[in-house]
Amino acid sequence: MTGTGRDAVREVLAVLPGSVVLLQPEYGPEGEVADFRLVAASPEAVDIGGRHGARLLGLSVLATYPGIEATDLWRGYLGVLESGAVYEGELEYEEKAAGIPHRSRYGVRVTPCQGGLIVSWNRLDTEEREQRRLALMQHLGRMGWVDRDLVGGGITWSDQVYSIFERDRSLGPMTLEELSAHAEAEDRPGVEDAVRRLLKIGEPLDLTFRIRLPDREMRHVRVVAETETDVLGQPVRVHGFFQDLTEAKLAEQQLLDQQQVTLAHQSLLAAERELAARLQDTLLPVPQQTLHLAGLTVDVAYLPLQEGLSLGGDWYSAIELPDAGALLVVGDVAGHGLDAVATMALLRFTAKGMAITGTPLPDVLANLNTLLLHAERNGSTATMIMAVYEPAASRLTWVRAGHPPPLLLRGGEARFLPSVGGILLGAVPGARYEASTVDLLPGDHLLLYTDGLIEKVDEPITEGLARLAGTALAHVGEPRPLEGITRALVAPQARRDDICALYISR
Repeated sequence: MTGTGRDAVREVLAVLPGSVVLLQPEYGPEGEVADFRLVAASPEAVDIGGRHGARLLGLSVLATYPGIEATDLWRGYLGVLESGAVYEGELEYEEKAAGIPHRSRYGVRVTPCQGGLIVSWNRLDTEEREQRRLALMQHLGRMGWVDRDLVGGGITWSDQVYSIFERDRSLGPMTLEELSAHAEAEDRPGVEDAVRRLLKIGEPLDLTFRIRLPDREMRHVRVVAETETDVLGQPVRVHGFFQDLTEAKLAEQQLLDQQQVTLAHQSLLAAERELAARLQDTLLPVPQQTLHLAGLTVDVAYLPLQEGLSLGGDWYSAIELPDAGALLVVGDVAGHGLDAVATMALLRFTAKGMAITGTPLPDVLANLNTLLLHAERNGSTATMIMAVYEPAASRLTWVRAGHPPPLLLRGGEARFLPSVGGILLGAVPGARYEASTVDLLPGDHLLLYTDGLIEKVDEPITEGLARLAGTALAHVGEPRPLEGITRALVAPQARRDDICALYISR
């Protein structure tokens, strides 16, 4: 293929959606095809290893995807190159990269193009991956969902509900009316009454009760359910979830010794309610989005280091509060993997729950500090910035725990907001935190971020902060300033940590 032809194909691929690449054959000494090399790719192309767009250029097919020479796809490549006929088929590939599900399925189409091959593909097992992700979230939250058709009579349980009740799956799910028979005697009247009001008048159910398992172990189970109604207002379907709160109850008892049981219990319930309502988005935040909250525009960037699974400790929250204000949070749990995700989920939902109930921000951090010190995964630490915006006063109240300070952009200048500081969460008992305030003016921009955006190996943090301030000012007038800031500060191949940031504009 000539350079001119390759350039023309690249121009076409540059505007194509989906995953499309151009392969150029490489020949051996006897004229046989020895390999193929990726010489052009569409911007949205993503391969099995999570490499995107331009990162695919120059890769050798045989070196990058070991074992492909034994597949029908490789034989399809050779056939298209020889005959010019289009090849379509499926590829089931054994992935070798660490942290990626071991087997994936793709639909592939191969067409000839100026002595090379145009290859396009789409993933066929996306639903399977989503199911695995959903199962992981249910396992971490010790919860499972239930769905009941009040008209047709069908009932569906997720696998986790069977585990909570230690019920034989061959018996199928039990009805809500049967719950009271499994509850401890003291809890039965409350269960019966709550279920009756749910099914008769559609009153939402949120109840914790005790059950005895076959081995006589006591288990605390929470059930939350609500109904869908028909045009006459009659309940026709029930949606809900069960959650095993046994370990949470043990933690609650420990917090009783610290005179904080009420607050901890309220925050836990609020966090769990959010977890149930947004099950698909509970543990892994949306990578990029723009939100409009309380008169503010909030751009979000979440760039996990492990793109295959997104199992990192960085996280954010940006929600509207019951009083029409806005809650804005950025946090960073030490480490990666499932332990970091579990700690992140605990902090994320508990912080939101306490903020929704109106708990003062310094008290929120103090209680999160205590919660980490007494959590199952003892030794976990985290940094965090938490802010509440009051639109009526245009005032932002914020606290931080060991986290880099917010950056305010105003009138062509950038400055980091001063505060009295606060030690990171989970470090020492009895830590105290204080709030700071700033009035946001029209045209102001505020940046909350994690240290992955500024830190470099063997560089003082002050240099990273100065670099951030200058870069943020340079991108203020752009349509998507946060995207420009992250791209300018951290190259994908040089990134060593997760990045999470909120760009707030008034």
